[in-house]
Amino acid sequence: MRVTSKGQVTIPRDLRETFGIAANTEVIFGIEGGKITIVPKDEIGRIADRDRLDRFLAILDRLEGAADHVISPDEQAAPARDR
Repeated sequence: MRVTSKGQVTIPRDLRETFGIAANTEVIFGIEGGKITIVPKDEIGRIADRDRLDRFLAILDRLEGAADHVISPDEQAAPARDR
């Protein structure tokens, strides 16, 4: 594939179909790991949502087991009784 003098390339049909890039679709160019990426503009919100979910799940994984200590109802009520 060659870049034209205007900086244009043709995205192969199978890639356009796979990633939902139709005629007049707005795309966003980016750089990830030293490579150029092309993402449909409407996909950016979904990617951001997925990133937030992944970070949240990672936090939950780190917290797993942190609250396993079981407190009896008597232990819970003791601070109120002791005042």
